[in-house]
Amino acid sequence: MSVQPSKIVCVGRNYADHAKELGNAIPDSPVLFIKPPSSLISLTDGIEWNQALGECHFECELCLRIDQPLSKQNDPQLALQAVGAITLGLDLTLRDLQNTLKNKGQPWERAKAFDGACVLADWVDISEITNWQNIEFSFAQNGQIKQHGFTHDMLFDVATLLVDISQSFSLQVGDVIMTGTPKGVAALHPKDQLVLTLKTQKGSHQWQTFCK
Repeated sequence: MSVQPSKIVCVGRNYADHAKELGNAIPDSPVLFIKPPSSLISLTDGIEWNQALGECHFECELCLRIDQPLSKQNDPQLALQAVGAITLGLDLTLRDLQNTLKNKGQPWERAKAFDGACVLADWVDISEITNWQNIEFSFAQNGQIKQHGFTHDMLFDVATLLVDISQSFSLQVGDVIMTGTPKGVAALHPKDQLVLTLKTQKGSHQWQTFCK
């Protein structure tokens, strides 16, 4: 399925260690923000950003593709049935710009929703998932593992996120959910070589990309 999403719903601070590394409070409910479809690129396109705006940080995340409409669903198991595929993605963040905007009390979409700020690998069919609490993923920069995440470490699991999101945003076919990043976020640099690895109950998938 290759349907352009109407939106990309992102979850912030869904791993306690990541919230702590940025000096943020641990949330008691999911922190949500949206990236527009114009922010979406394929991992194969390579990564670039306006370096005049300061550091661009990687945030590797498990991503979900919605294959059935979902709105105001209260049943976690029924909510999970709306997911048709998963992959890994990078929620790119212009960190210096984000901090400047936060300090001014302004919204920070400029730092999170710019063109190319959502980088997705190839989709993996949902049939590979038999246990949502046992998905593992990692991100390597120039041969060094920088992030290593497990879904059982999420503050809000996938089903809880889908129920919560569907109360505020009607999810359409093709929409993407970025479920949050574990600790280890840091700056990207030109010519970096990046590797993303996803392990499901039925297989392992690895993708490579680079910074321009």
